[in-house]
Amino acid sequence: MSISLLAAVVVVFMLAGFVKGVIGLGLPTVAMGLLATRMPPAHALAIVIVPAIVTNIWQTFVGPYLRDIVRRLWPLMIGTCLGIWSGSGLMTGPYARFGTIILGILLVIYAIIGLSKVRFSVARPHEKWVGGIVGVLTGLVSAATGVQVIPSMPFMQAIGMEKDELVQALGVFFTTATVALTFNLNEAGLMTASIIVPAALAMVAAFLGMYIGQSIRSRMDADSFRRWFLVAMLLLGVYLAGNTLMQLHTAT
Repeated sequence: MSISLLAAVVVVFMLAGFVKGVIGLGLPTVAMGLLATRMPPAHALAIVIVPAIVTNIWQTFVGPYLRDIVRRLWPLMIGTCLGIWSGSGLMTGPYARFGTIILGILLVIYAIIGLSKVRFSVARPHEKWVGGIVGVLTGLVSAATGVQVIPSMPFMQAIGMEKDELVQALGVFFTTATVALTFNLNEAGLMTASIIVPAALAMVAAFLGMYIGQSIRSRMDADSFRRWFLVAMLLLGVYLAGNTLMQLHTAT
């Protein structure tokens, strides 16, 4: 990778880590969205994967809810793994060029749901089977784009998890999904020595960004920050989808 591209990786992960430090999520979403403007989504995910796993493992064990989270979310996590593995090749196969378009659309949907503050509700007796279906859909989307927030995030909010439990649940779920994705990347031959330097720089930058974000979290209006973050994701999604569609149209 060129020096300019490595510098871009550092800046992207500092920003993504900062967002995660302030609001507790968003590192893979921000990193994938921004890196997809410079490289194919599969190559971006190969760089994102290690920092995402490490930061999510840290988030997984910060809190007392791990046993309850696993008990409630195991169908979601198993379904997600099955969806990811059954979608192996979506990011690198003949339809890989559409991955950036899908990623852009998902960022727009994610932002609209967050900005509209729409809330869904799933009754406790239906959590398991709905979670399994949501997991498979999330896994297929993740296999194609590397992003796991749709539709898993609305589902976890819909089952009524409290704030601290939800933050820890996101760590557990994203760790599981990201580890499952590494098998797809390894099968596609993307987990090579060439990603060691950018992944290492990305991890250091992500932790630095998280530290800065956490240190100023108490002095910031988290709701306002989250609102502007969602607006930025909306604009980025429109850009990714629109720019890729224009490129495909020009090529044909």
